Amino acid sequence: MGSGGEGRGLTMTGSCAHRPGADPVSRRNLLMVLASGAVLVACSENLATGRSQFAVVPDEALVQMADQAWSDVKGQSARSPDAAQQARLERVGRKIVAASGRSDLDWEFVVFDGPQINAFVLPNGKVGAYAGLMDFVQDDDELAGVLGHEVGHILARHSAERVSQELAVQVGVGVVTAVLSNGEYGQYAGEIAGALGMGALYGVILPYSRQHELEADSVGVGLAQQAGMDPAGAVRFFERMAAEGAGKTQPPEVLSTHPADGPRLAALREAVAALGRV
Repeated sequence: MGSGGEGRGLTMTGSCAHRPGADPVSRRNLLMVLASGAVLVACSENLATGRSQFAVVPDEALVQMADQAWSDVKGQSARSPDAAQQARLERVGRKIVAASGRSDLDWEFVVFDGPQINAFVLPNGKVGAYAGLMDFVQDDDELAGVLGHEVGHILARHSAERVSQELAVQVGVGVVTAVLSNGEYGQYAGEIAGALGMGALYGVILPYSRQHELEADSVGVGLAQQAGMDPAGAVRFFERMAAEGAGKTQPPEVLSTHPADGPRLAALREAVAALGRV
């Protein structure tokens, strides 16, 4: 999901099941693998988005990290006591999952207590929504738009792409720093590496993050329609989210992980309109 500002976004993606007995995978382990050249850099076309994406991090590694993250979230956040909200999230969520074709994941839907109008998804199929979101959605079609967006992240493998980009940047900056440290520009190695890292952040990672949100919106409305829901519910939801945030100070789009409300709503309306032409 996600609308405009950082605190209103929804997150992540991935796929595949956890292999029993596998060792925990950390970012440090992944960095070592990438740095050693053991992973071949490859771009493959994603069927959900129709574009080529850079993803070298194995799905199994993402699932292992997501399992730990989900355990942490459940340990730190109280579940909502509202059984009706939990049942509603589960009911609509299962419809979206059935439409997605990703029944291989161990899906779980939990409503957490809190006023945030927010939801998130992890690469292992765990979906969290806050009570504030459940109160804000006006009908199941709007909720389907939110959950379609979340499951859309999974189908588009956005987590694999995002983590791969971040790791590649870390490896690249590390290599440049090591090379410069042994040369005539050694005293400036830290500053140059920092500049490269910032350039990658604003030139690659953040633009891709905004693209991910738009892609999840587009995939999500298609899933809502396939699940028998009204895909325009997503438009109604984000229109009200945009109105809720109107007048509040938000970072410039270039500094944000999410696209600005105006362009995002325009793209979302276009995606819904396109469903009526197929």
